Amino acid sequence: MDEREQLERALGALRKFVHDLAEQAGREEEDAERLWEGIRQSGGLLRELAYYYDTGEFLCKYEVAGYTLADILVWQVDHFKLYMDRPQDMNRYRQPRLLLASFETMLQMEKDPEVFAEKMRRETGQDIL
Repeated sequence: MDEREQLERALGALRKFVHDLAEQAGREEEDAERLWEGIRQSGGLLRELAYYYDTGEFLCKYEVAGYTLADILVWQVDHFKLYMDRPQDMNRYRQPRLLLASFETMLQMEKDPEVFAEKMRRETGQDIL
């Protein structure tokens, strides 16, 4: 097997991984494919996804506006703590959904980093009353 075939096989495995996560998260196939195409076009996110696929952990080498995927995941969990009192929304804490949302947010940050950086600085998930 030559290098090109190895690369195509690796990309196929990563694409299937994204689709499997989307299925586990109850997402549509079109959403999975759209996310996969975005990740595939982002060298930084593609490396992060490959590392996560291999290890189950974030590499955290790729940053946008000073934030890594782990930072985004922590923000999401903290931000959605407001839903803890609503059992119907607890599926927001499922790992596949949070993982996909982290990659989606990072893709959006690549296009407009300051909007998300500001949200992460301001939206902590804390009730302010």
